[in-house]
Amino acid sequence: MQKAYNAFSEYLKEQFGQKVYKITIDAGFSCPNRDGTISNGGCIFCDESGSFSKAHSSELDIQNQVKTGIKTLSERFGAQKFLAYFQAYTNTYAPVEKLKNIYDAAFCDERVLGISIGTRPDCIDEKKLDLISTYKNPWLELGLQSTHNETLKKINRGHNYECFLKAYKLAKERNINVCVHMVLGLDGETREMTLESARRLAALKIDGIKLHMLTVLEDAPLAKIYKEKPFQLLTMQEYCEIVCDFLELLPPETTIHRLAGSGYSKTLIAPKWVNNKFETLNLIDKIFEKRETKQGCKYYLECAN
Repeated sequence: MQKAYNAFSEYLKEQFGQKVYKITIDAGFSCPNRDGTISNGGCIFCDESGSFSKAHSSELDIQNQVKTGIKTLSERFGAQKFLAYFQAYTNTYAPVEKLKNIYDAAFCDERVLGISIGTRPDCIDEKKLDLISTYKNPWLELGLQSTHNETLKKINRGHNYECFLKAYKLAKERNINVCVHMVLGLDGETREMTLESARRLAALKIDGIKLHMLTVLEDAPLAKIYKEKPFQLLTMQEYCEIVCDFLELLPPETTIHRLAGSGYSKTLIAPKWVNNKFETLNLIDKIFEKRETKQGCKYYLECAN
């Protein structure tokens, strides 16, 4: 069944001729929103793992993490092609010379076809982007979460939307692909605000996007707020409906990297449904089918059947 959206996995398959797998890497970075440079608390929804899946231990050096990832994915899925994904915390939060050594180490195997670097818009500059642009198939994953400054302040993000716009412009000037991370269901954000964010990103013609549901994790600052005064979180149906609303507004060329996840079971407080990844994705498919719409249909101000 063909998806109603431009899945990143299919984009990679078309580009490289077969399925490409991400190797998640923890390079031991910190975050300026945690180490006191900006704040000590971090974003209110971020737990101690720094949004990392903990697939491999940061006690291993970069090359061994890559080799371990290749071995695991090859044995489990028959994988032959890979992207090195620097996921944990802020992966540009170091001097350029150190970053070069770290990124270089990820290409220790010829089957690594590219690099994906998760970071914050306030932790990149021209020199760092010049470096990233030298690697094959570079992706920069920029955490934004919302385009509304009042929301960014409320979630203790530590930067504003204008900071993101500057970082995005610098990256695109160097032909670096940019995937934007957004959180849906943030307390105080209305549906209209969320769709305004979609329109703003559509106007930028972003290369990719990851949509996340707001989750309450045990060791995140949001947990204390939620336990003291529980607030309404989106249901699975509500989340999937607004995901479809969001994607309808994006250009059809924008690659969709993530719409649902799993693996929160040990620290998840709410909502419990977010661990049902495939049920969530199936519901998104059903909503698009029922609407007879797809990604981009409203970008061109008309819906295609």
